[in-house]
Amino acid sequence: MNLSEGTVQNIIFGAIFLFFISIAWLLAEFKGMKDEIKERLGINNETLKLRLQAYERLTLFAERASLKSLVSRTSSNGITVVDLQIALLDTLRSEYEYNISQQIYVSAPMWKAIGNLKEQNIFIINQLAATLPSGANALELSKRILEYVSTTNTELSATVLSALQFEAKKIM
Repeated sequence: MNLSEGTVQNIIFGAIFLFFISIAWLLAEFKGMKDEIKERLGINNETLKLRLQAYERLTLFAERASLKSLVSRTSSNGITVVDLQIALLDTLRSEYEYNISQQIYVSAPMWKAIGNLKEQNIFIINQLAATLPSGANALELSKRILEYVSTTNTELSATVLSALQFEAKKIM
């Protein structure tokens, strides 16, 4: 049986058409399976948005909780060391409490790092304030804190910021 050239072309065209239809069907099936897996794992756009917003807010917290930022945002004009110490600690604690709900969106080690940042800065502020007389001018405490930051180069906020960026990139 001799097949004409046109018939062979039609068969080849039909086979190619079926091949592409099969590929399209497989891609649609894989996409459906992928969506189903994401749904089962609770990974969807809304969850992703909430997690990324949490990382954004905690990044802002880490920036605002840095000793440099705390000192620059807290007025020390005409007050004592104790007054500034209390103001710095209140600011730090209120920033932390404002963001406490974000812990459900980040890993446990990340949240521990956020808590450690707060606790370390409280400790440093208290230690540096204790080296000055309680009635001294608040500018002295501001200077000590800024000197500490510039000489020790161990501010935890930079490390926490890097960790936040790393975790956020993992989920994107």
